[in-house]
Amino acid sequence: MEKKLRVAGYVKLAKLWERRRAQALEYHTKYYAKKYSDSTDFELVGVYIDITGRKEIKNRPEMLRLIHDCKEGRIDCIATQSRAYLAANTGEFCSLIRYLFDLATPIHIITEDEAYNINTIINEDQQKEELYRMAYSFTEMNPDEYRKWIEGVFLGIDKHVLQEGGHYGI
Repeated sequence: MEKKLRVAGYVKLAKLWERRRAQALEYHTKYYAKKYSDSTDFELVGVYIDITGRKEIKNRPEMLRLIHDCKEGRIDCIATQSRAYLAANTGEFCSLIRYLFDLATPIHIITEDEAYNINTIINEDQQKEELYRMAYSFTEMNPDEYRKWIEGVFLGIDKHVLQEGGHYGI
């Protein structure tokens, strides 16, 4: 039997959900638990949920924890309902994709949105290569932006993950 991929769900919700934090956390945690409960290909290892008005990855504690866990080899695949949850703009999206694909064990991405459906497992040869080529080209054209992004992410991980250690998901 082939080893199951360790999948983590990621959700970014607007700050207005802060009033209904408990319900939002419960709903999204149950959503991913149900989605992967009977899977023969995936094992759910966590659900990472940011409820914030902040768009930059460096300011989203759960995204930072997710990136840290990917770097530490705890996750093989990120599943999200929308590509927009991952990054709010092209620069951050390209920086994130390049970083995740450059890890010792590259991370797969699965999104459910119809407009930007991404699945680097099913379409690994085509989609993953094209995403990486796009991300690499963008970050090579903007090396200072990519360097600043990396620095911001690692400072955020140090602040929100390693020092504070808290999280909302499972």
